[in-house]
Amino acid sequence: MYIKAEIKSNTYVDSMSLMALSTKVNQLPLVQQAMIGMGTDMNKQVIDNVGLGTDAIRNATKTDLIIVVQAANEADAETVFAQIAELQAQSAQGDSGQSNTFNTLKQALKQQTDANLVLFSIPGEYVAAEAKLALQQDKHVMIFSDNVSVEEEIALKQLAHERGLLVMGPDCGTAIINGAGLCFANQVRRGNIGVVAASGTGSQELSVQVDAMGQGISQLIGVGGRDLSEAVGGIMMTDGFNMLLADDATQVIILLSKPPAQSVQDKMIALAKAAHKPVVLCFIGANLSGSEGNITYARHSQEAAQLAVQLATGQAPKDQGQARLDAILAQASPKAAPWVRGLFAGGTICDEVFYTVKAVSSDVYSNVAGPEAERIRFGQAPHHHAMIDFGDDDYTQGRPHPMIDATFRAQALIETAKDADVGTILLDFELGYGANADPIGAMLPAIEEAQRLAKADNRPLNVIAYVLGTDADVQNKQRQQQRLTEAGVFLVDSAVHLGVAAAQLIQRNKE
Repeated sequence: MYIKAEIKSNTYVDSMSLMALSTKVNQLPLVQQAMIGMGTDMNKQVIDNVGLGTDAIRNATKTDLIIVVQAANEADAETVFAQIAELQAQSAQGDSGQSNTFNTLKQALKQQTDANLVLFSIPGEYVAAEAKLALQQDKHVMIFSDNVSVEEEIALKQLAHERGLLVMGPDCGTAIINGAGLCFANQVRRGNIGVVAASGTGSQELSVQVDAMGQGISQLIGVGGRDLSEAVGGIMMTDGFNMLLADDATQVIILLSKPPAQSVQDKMIALAKAAHKPVVLCFIGANLSGSEGNITYARHSQEAAQLAVQLATGQAPKDQGQARLDAILAQASPKAAPWVRGLFAGGTICDEVFYTVKAVSSDVYSNVAGPEAERIRFGQAPHHHAMIDFGDDDYTQGRPHPMIDATFRAQALIETAKDADVGTILLDFELGYGANADPIGAMLPAIEEAQRLAKADNRPLNVIAYVLGTDADVQNKQRQQQRLTEAGVFLVDSAVHLGVAAAQLIQRNKE
């Protein structure tokens, strides 16, 4: 084993670019392990934890770029670094024809005077000062970065509120503004349904479900997962909602979040009641249903999409997914072991499946959903029915998000298949801007290995998957689904149907 590290002083690269490069480098055949990141304390700790730390890395500063590779020998490591240089050159060449490059935000603001939105994908500790500068120049802000303190988030959002601007984030992964998808977003129709969401994959799921029902999105405003906390108080969901009320192109509004603080939930319901447009409110896990004035409550994202389309068109869309669910129940092996394990890339999909399974079984646990005291901690072996979000912060420290790099989730899939008590595995795949160019191809070897392990033990193993996306996405949903079908994977048509399929199999095992 040989470890080679290179420290590039005062070389800043944004996190989205680093994640993309890291994914490509880890796929190089001579690489045993590689990590690429800025020299933050967290990154240096993660590199140490995986056994790649060196004195040079430990002495790196926050403005230094770290590239460290583990290969079989020195010659292989040198070859890998030459390949990394080629990848960086290709990336720079590709970027040059599509965008302008600036050394500072001040320089960009001075030269791009027509721009009205600044997207930040930089280490969280640098965000507050730069975002404040953008707001003071009357630019809307989207913050993809996490690790921004709640105090900084509140200050930025209060400043934005005072100036009539948006701060989407921190940790905001999805938005569609005037038809342009930002960060992780899908290619969907434009239409008259507006969305304000404190949920990344949840809002992606909403947009593709609306698209599948033949309707479209006017604006999709992400606000970040903490916006509806007691501390932040829903500042941006309130302002985003008011912007959609004033938007002539928006006729129906969906508000989407994981369970908010009770005071913020009450505030949003009161605000929606006073609105002059119909509102679909979906707070996943909050046990709200029925209707109240101009508010219609939805229990999950698919129902929210169905209700919004019905309000926008006057007709209820057909549920196309029931036939697939019936087919899964008919074809899934009744002799499979009892426990169901969900290995998810999307956090909100994990939540939706958790609460759907929770309705039929009290033996379901997660790392992101349910009572805090019962949650599965990072490094703890899953048990009973378990729903794991591999995009959670604990799983992405020092490594790309699973929607970009499938390596960590693929390893977990193989380990899960070795458990003789697990009979069903649930998977999700996200297509669209920012996601892996071939998410199914990245996981197929692990799926096939999992099936081989179960077959060798003479155990049936049901693998059920959902592909979140559209045929217009660059990865093409139909082509991606075909590959799963050919591999013997059962497919469902929505995130919540993953949970329904699991719940029906669990109930059948009880009978």
